[in-house]
Amino acid sequence: MPIARRLRAPLVLPCDPQCSVLRDAVVDIDERGRIAHCGSRAQAPEVGSDTVVLDCAGMLLPGLVNAHAHSPMTLLRGMGGDLPLLRWLREVVWPAESELTPEDIRAGMRLGSLEMLRSGVTTSSEMYFSGESVAEAVLEVGSRAVIAPAVIAAPDLGELGGWRRMVADISSWIDADGLRFGPGERIELAYGPHSAYTLPPEALRAIGEQARERGALVHTHVAETAEEDVEQRRAYGSVPRMLAELGVLDGRVLAAHGVHLDEEDVRVLAESGAGVAHCPGSNAKLASGTAGLTELLEAGVPVGLGTDGPSSNDDLDLWEEIQLAGMFARLRTGDATALGSAAALLAATRGGARALYRDDIGALESGRWADVVHVDTDNPAFVCGVDTTDERILSNLVWAAGAECVRDVWVAGEPVLRDGEPTTVERAEVQETARSAAKRIEG
Repeated sequence: MPIARRLRAPLVLPCDPQCSVLRDAVVDIDERGRIAHCGSRAQAPEVGSDTVVLDCAGMLLPGLVNAHAHSPMTLLRGMGGDLPLLRWLREVVWPAESELTPEDIRAGMRLGSLEMLRSGVTTSSEMYFSGESVAEAVLEVGSRAVIAPAVIAAPDLGELGGWRRMVADISSWIDADGLRFGPGERIELAYGPHSAYTLPPEALRAIGEQARERGALVHTHVAETAEEDVEQRRAYGSVPRMLAELGVLDGRVLAAHGVHLDEEDVRVLAESGAGVAHCPGSNAKLASGTAGLTELLEAGVPVGLGTDGPSSNDDLDLWEEIQLAGMFARLRTGDATALGSAAALLAATRGGARALYRDDIGALESGRWADVVHVDTDNPAFVCGVDTTDERILSNLVWAAGAECVRDVWVAGEPVLRDGEPTTVERAEVQETARSAAKRIEG
């Protein structure tokens, strides 16, 4: 059960819309594990004698939100790493995934959750098989996840290809446990139709209907590569227009990648309120292209950042995605001011929450879950320490710092990482279990 805490630090970045930098500030956490107050220390309310007070050198900020991931694929890291997307999926990934057991998926997800916590990612939006195994791993490590069990009709996956059964299983799970459950509502359930090119239109329509009935998110790949959706573009104009015609965009939708979108596609997504998960690292590695981030943001589309799978990226480090998002936006537009430090940081926090239709994570604001990250500024990245301008603090954090600066993490007010090490699992055991599973899959 969470206890009341006050975290004090020289710097606090609440990730409000202005991306403010607060000096000599506090973050108060109530007994429910939610933010009670975030502001200057001088104006902070009195706290009770039972409140645990902790001084944190450096800065505090909200946990990062990984808006699109397949984290159990830590076990497949390095397999087929030099192939383009569709060959990589059909020749390497899908055959390997057909051999995975629920216990393998749990082992891969535990490793992925641990890797993310150590880089300050507290929430990930996961699309994968065996959702129960993914949930068990997340709860064990202590992180937070939006879990969209994958729905796919691919012959290479054998018995996993029965999409009707997959959809029925997700609906039954939501009906039994609700959309959110676990300590601090750490788990949210969603539907994960893989893509328009791996499912028939009737499947997408059915998923949209069942998701709307339950208020659930639909998390799907959209326009990742130029050649994947030729048939859908011929029949509907594009995948976003296809999803709109089938009624899928009438509910909550997260479109992963969105690399190959035209102006009409962006308009359709913006009018529907759908979110986009921008995955610059994976898209670059697979030579898929880079999404029009600035165009999406200017149209009002909620955009978060994602790592994609750790076998196509090949890590789960969202700090790297923050930097790549900024650099690729500048290259794409030829404008060195296209995406500044503040906007890049907000995409990984507040923006990711918006893309997931969540107003309870992604910022240090009263009422949101106390998912908090402590970043150590005693590091060459922060050459002036904390005694410099707000602009330079943000610049140092975004362009020079990284996962190595993360020291402590709290999720729903509970400490889950202390001085770089997990508090709920043994790192050596998690790594060894995953290593054994990966070696067996490799054969």
